[in-house]
Amino acid sequence: MKLSNYIVIILISGIFLISAVNTFGFHEGGVANCKGCHIIHDSEDGMDVTPETADGNLYLLKGEQPSDVCLACHATSNGAVFSLDPLNPDPEKGAGNFTFLLEDNINDGPDGITNIIPGFHAGHNIVAPSLGLLADPNNTSAPGGTFVSSELSCTSCHDPHGNTNFRMLYGVGQIQNNTYNFVYPAPDAIGIDFKNSSETNSNHTAYLSGMSEWCANCHGLDYHENNLSDIDHHAPTSFKTGFVNRYNLYNGTNDESGGTAATAYLPEVPFEDPTNSISRTQGPTTGSTIMCLSCHRAHATSSPAAGRWDFNVEFLQQDGVNSNSYPIPNPYDNAQQESLCKKCHMGNFMGTEILNQ
Repeated sequence: MKLSNYIVIILISGIFLISAVNTFGFHEGGVANCKGCHIIHDSEDGMDVTPETADGNLYLLKGEQPSDVCLACHATSNGAVFSLDPLNPDPEKGAGNFTFLLEDNINDGPDGITNIIPGFHAGHNIVAPSLGLLADPNNTSAPGGTFVSSELSCTSCHDPHGNTNFRMLYGVGQIQNNTYNFVYPAPDAIGIDFKNSSETNSNHTAYLSGMSEWCANCHGLDYHENNLSDIDHHAPTSFKTGFVNRYNLYNGTNDESGGTAATAYLPEVPFEDPTNSISRTQGPTTGSTIMCLSCHRAHATSSPAAGRWDFNVEFLQQDGVNSNSYPIPNPYDNAQQESLCKKCHMGNFMGTEILNQ
């Protein structure tokens, strides 16, 4: 065979190899996928890989708990969900930041100085001892459900071995070594790029359908209607005409009726819609849906209950003052901006009704 033919074969083989590598992501069988999270043997070069645990780690993981392993890659990059400085978190990608779970106080309500609300009220308390993240001491199981809090990890929601769902969320079936069963499928959504972007009015997660139902796998349907919390707010529920008009016209406290539907979308108060895209700026229609993540983020924030804004302040500029915690950014250019509940509702929405959830 001629040398040129050998070269052609080598080049073609190389193309197939490159294609194969690009086809599989890290969590789906790509380069170094197994060794990235697991130890192959309990020693390397004659040294114990996990000296901190005499009997080795669960599932031969490289960390004590699954979330320790996940955050080794995703804490400050590849999503950046655990910032090193809780007063200067990484740019928001959509799900929130677990660093706020370590805050001393996140209460910025009128009683914020005397009524301390520790950071474990900031959101989902994943267990990652290497970063000081421990099980929720207030709730032994998920509010509204039976999922055991001490078992909560990144892999309680995300499939570490990959799937085709949004953010690799689990669908219907057994999770975590068959210790819990999901009965609702993964939501349909489109996420923004992890590495080179942050959440903006025209670059945000596009929620299409099914988010509240998926949350109900752990928290139950109608959590806010079954006397399991102190507020009454159904999710999921369709936008009624009055709420559509309010959302689309509201352009902040200084301009409550001067907005336009074409530019009404606010990523701090998102909604589900089958026509959503990550660049959508259009507000909701009666075909849009209010969901759990319209008010909460999935991981944690510097507000109680992973609020997208602090539900306990009257004006957004009060956030971070009493608690000395991170002030969630005000999406409007107005120092007197009121609660973002007003994006959908009229009236005063300040109180302490969700502090202990």
